[in-house]
Amino acid sequence: MAINVTRWSICLLVLLSILPSVFGLYFYLEGSEQKCFTEELPKETMVTGEYTAEEWSEEHNKFIHNKEVGIEVIVDELPSGNRIHSQKLSPKGQFKFTSAESGQHAICIFTSTAGWFSSTKIRLNLDLAIRDIMDDATEASEGTLSELAQRVRDLNHKVGDIRREQSYLRDHEREFRDKSEATNGHTVTWTIVQLVVLAITCAWQMRHLRGFFEARKMI
Repeated sequence: MAINVTRWSICLLVLLSILPSVFGLYFYLEGSEQKCFTEELPKETMVTGEYTAEEWSEEHNKFIHNKEVGIEVIVDELPSGNRIHSQKLSPKGQFKFTSAESGQHAICIFTSTAGWFSSTKIRLNLDLAIRDIMDDATEASEGTLSELAQRVRDLNHKVGDIRREQSYLRDHEREFRDKSEATNGHTVTWTIVQLVVLAITCAWQMRHLRGFFEARKMI
């Protein structure tokens, strides 16, 4: 049963790896509210975000484009909190950042023009694309590739994605193994310390009892 589950897990991982790493979402920001979400990224992976921010207009009774709205994006590594990206943007545009290390990354977005007590309501549409850093270097030549060459290139990219995912999983496995070995080492050390303390206690008790019996001339 465990073997079957493992095989299904590997198949699912491969299937997810070859699917395009692009997803979209939309959310609302009120006043100075900040929205954050986490994304687990392999090392040296480029994330491109295309967004559109619209402000609610009471006059028009709908969301409209306002050039005065400013958007700020910050990206932090978790759990270290190391900031790898911070950028102030217009109401519509694009931002990019590259992960320096494998792991969880917090992507936070908020309006930089709203005050603490502002009641401005913003609807933000965001599309994120996650890909290898080498893909961006060859993007400019896509228009000159034939259909067959483009397919080969896409397959190479998918293979690269799978390799990055495998490298990321190996890093996690290595980290888990190191933690397990450290925990086992601490457990063995603590066990030895307990045995030494127990032996010293027993020896002290035996010596104390012997002295007691000798004092009573029972030995």
